[in-house]
Amino acid sequence: MRFNFSTKDKTAAVNHAGAKAYTLTPEMELYTAIATTMLNDSFYEKADARLARIKNLMTKVKAPFIAKLAVYARQEMNLRTAPVVLATELAKIHKGDDLVAKMVEKVVKRPDEITEMLAYYQIANERTGNKKLNKFSKQLQKGLAASFNNFDEYQFAKYNRATEVKLRDALFLVHPKARDEAQQLLFNKIVNNELAVPYTWETELSALGQQTFTSAYAKKNAIKAKWEELISSRKLGYMALLRNLRNILESEVSKDHIKIVYEYLTNKTAVGNSKQLPFRFLAAYKELKAVDSGYTSYIMKALENALVLSVQNMKGFDLETKVVIACDVSGSMQQPVSAKSKVLMYDIGLLLGMLLQSRCENVLTGMFGDTWKTVPLPSTGVLANVDAFYKREGEVGYSTNGYLVLKDLIAKKYVADKIMLFTDTQLWDSNTNNQGAENTISYQWNAYKKIAPNAKLYVFDLAGHKHVPLKVEQNGVHLIAGWSDKVFEVMDAIEDGANALDAVKKIEL
Repeated sequence: MRFNFSTKDKTAAVNHAGAKAYTLTPEMELYTAIATTMLNDSFYEKADARLARIKNLMTKVKAPFIAKLAVYARQEMNLRTAPVVLATELAKIHKGDDLVAKMVEKVVKRPDEITEMLAYYQIANERTGNKKLNKFSKQLQKGLAASFNNFDEYQFAKYNRATEVKLRDALFLVHPKARDEAQQLLFNKIVNNELAVPYTWETELSALGQQTFTSAYAKKNAIKAKWEELISSRKLGYMALLRNLRNILESEVSKDHIKIVYEYLTNKTAVGNSKQLPFRFLAAYKELKAVDSGYTSYIMKALENALVLSVQNMKGFDLETKVVIACDVSGSMQQPVSAKSKVLMYDIGLLLGMLLQSRCENVLTGMFGDTWKTVPLPSTGVLANVDAFYKREGEVGYSTNGYLVLKDLIAKKYVADKIMLFTDTQLWDSNTNNQGAENTISYQWNAYKKIAPNAKLYVFDLAGHKHVPLKVEQNGVHLIAGWSDKVFEVMDAIEDGANALDAVKKIEL
């Protein structure tokens, strides 16, 4: 996402690497901070510091923008934690209308987000003792009460967890009004802890784990039978299936069940409804690499097909448009997107780059660190292409000399139409310790525009830090932030001359 903003008040600064950089408007900085975080520690910034920066930025941005950004982040970017934080923090500082209530109902898409929002409210308001949620925000209460009307018994039961704030606590606190007698009975079940145990892979395997087996062989057969039962039931959710592909293969389920898994993974409707972020497919693909099964390649092919289906509306560029894709493989990109994830920002950059390459017919693709190197790859097999980069990233080192991409194009007099950098934006020059003015991407872009005056430079920000390496919204430079394939929709809007801020402004509250 990028936002249209004035550059009159921009001032030069330095990034985390000590190189010259440029500041962003509060709206743009808030967006990049939200779009690129699960509020875990990053290479340059601890989670608490990121949260403090988000809260500070919210005091500089108008409330309607914050509310729409929270809804956009949840509904369009499929983020969960960041929208909860935005919604709760906005409830602390905005009063006098129903903006917060409308926002909250649109942000809460799962029952556990009700309890997560209440738990964060306790933390955000520094509540302790027996009355952690007293003097509760009326608009937050109103929005959460309305959210209770959007879920059925299975959904409530699935997310009725033994957390500090439970669904029962939430119901007593927000006092939702049942829309009919059936829903009142459901609310009574929550109060009395009488919700039916949901049929999920967690509950089924947990129950199996309580059993005693006569041998390891008997236990293995029981696990295999349980996975086959879950697969046959057609009740295994898409996300659950992605997360358990390794377990399923290692349990040695039958050929017929493998076929069901393949068909579900590649079902166009199932893929669309799942709304998976692209890197979820990559995470599953990486897990399968360690599985010694004759079906591993078959399921890897399913993941490739599923990923293509998930971005089926993604546009690209034809033979007449020369595209250069440069992926940052520096040390600071080797950070996980969340505490429990094995996916790195590095992975996301490569994946988004390979997705874009798959839609371009005239493209140079490469990676940069200490040096810049082009890597010819086929347009098919997106996940396999990412894997090919893994095997070669050490060839260019681990600094962030992004300027070398442009310097090489200038030397070769290669006139590209679009240049795409997938990076954490903390570019610097390891060769001259940031002392050489020519060794900056800003300088090289101005030089490149002399041989390619119509070229555009898209900087895909994967980290959301405070500064960027060159001025944006002028001289053909555009900044887009996020980990979702939505970044390509934003790029399309820019290509069509639209203001990408409309994507947030169009959100209805």
